[in-house]
Amino acid sequence: MRVRKPGRIRARGFARCLVAALSLATLAGSVSEAGADGGGLQRDVVFTDYSPLSVNSELVRRLWSPLAAADGEQILSRSGKALSEQSIDLAEEKFTVYVPSQTPPHGYALLVFVPPWEDARLPRGWASVLDHYGVIFVCAARSGNSEPVYGRREPLALLAAQNVMHRYTVNPDRIYVGGFSGGSRVAMRLALAYPDLFRGALLNAGSDPIGDPLAPLPRKDLFLRFQTASRLVYLTGDGDYGHLGMDADSMQSMRHWCVFDVFGSVSARTGHEVADSVALSRALGALLNPVPRDPNELAACRSDIEEELAAKLHEVESLIAKGKRDDAQKALMETDRRFGGLAAPRSSDLESTLN
Repeated sequence: MRVRKPGRIRARGFARCLVAALSLATLAGSVSEAGADGGGLQRDVVFTDYSPLSVNSELVRRLWSPLAAADGEQILSRSGKALSEQSIDLAEEKFTVYVPSQTPPHGYALLVFVPPWEDARLPRGWASVLDHYGVIFVCAARSGNSEPVYGRREPLALLAAQNVMHRYTVNPDRIYVGGFSGGSRVAMRLALAYPDLFRGALLNAGSDPIGDPLAPLPRKDLFLRFQTASRLVYLTGDGDYGHLGMDADSMQSMRHWCVFDVFGSVSARTGHEVADSVALSRALGALLNPVPRDPNELAACRSDIEEELAAKLHEVESLIAKGKRDDAQKALMETDRRFGGLAAPRSSDLESTLN
């Protein structure tokens, strides 16, 4: 995927995306399900419960940097349009769910899977592994690489989690998001923005660095939780050279941003293809068993980030004081792109001063 140049041009493109993908009105209520469905594979499942986590304003707040989101919302306001509450009409959506026959003593684990393809399918050989680990699998149809990320793929994953949690006894400490290829990259963004829902991600042949316009850092409280409570498992074939390189860049980025509970696994004699049962078993075993962090290492790493951020914000303030408004605006946008929500609310206050 080619990354467009960030900044105000990107924000205006974001606003056009919001108008096209997020401004459609949908049903606002929800209908509760009585009792849980049975186990096994269920196709063409229709869900009914909406989630406050999938409200469009919440998606914008979590998945975009503060200044990019503010610019986009202002452009929408000037156009006379507004975001709907939800971009998905669940009555029109179909999901595939796989439920192990035996409920684990402490509740099921849950894997919300974002596919690169259009149909909602359970990959071949996965059922027995899901049974072994007590993991429910859920996947939405029409959530592939050709679908809008913000208007469909991300909210569909959030709504899938909401509805499975409502129907089944799910352990809230074992809820994960995953995907394959382009779906894996979407899953990584969701894990970063929603660490209060997802406890980690299974990234099968698709990943990106964080701390840039494609994967901006969320606000501080969420990012601290991502650092301390999220487990990331990278799983790619040894012949999938391009995505192995992406994994290396992503894992290096995670370490830079103090995300240390990262596990990398390479499947032998495998190209760019979805994990087989052996690889999935290895990945789920790693995902379900997080590694304790070294509190001293984490504290030192966080201190370095805070020091760098403080210096960047001080630079903007100094430029404003000297009357160099254009330079200050440029420095502020660079800080917003790099630090995202970590720079808020000071970045938003500085933007208001400049405007």
